[in-house]
Amino acid sequence: MSERIVKAHRISRGKAKGKALVSQSPLSFFGGVDPETGVIIEKGHELEGESVSGKVLVFPIGKGSTGGSFKLYELAYNRKAPTAIINLRADPIIAVGAIISNIPMVDRMEENPMELIRRGDSVEVDGDRGIVILRGNAR
Repeated sequence: MSERIVKAHRISRGKAKGKALVSQSPLSFFGGVDPETGVIIEKGHELEGESVSGKVLVFPIGKGSTGGSFKLYELAYNRKAPTAIINLRADPIIAVGAIISNIPMVDRMEENPMELIRRGDSVEVDGDRGIVILRGNAR
């Protein structure tokens, strides 16, 4: 099994792995994701109808209200949160939400994560070391 390690900037500590769910579009957790189910409900979003639950969520940046931090926490409380988050560049709303929810998070990877990671790839985020590990799909 091939493995590739890519350096990133640490946002929220911890380690988690899962299948990648990748979006080229910004995402709002306030009004964009149902906190009870983990399903993306934002009309017209490329991932509308998909669940973030148990996935490594890869998207460029958050958008929307500061209430998004609490909605991410609510997802974690309901056990419907992503296992980890990778952003091109983190914004404070998503960063705070990940930190208070104990969701490992990184940004500013050495390579663009939306180009490097594809939907369904096996990904591990190590927020302690600031690395992303791609397994069996290293490009």
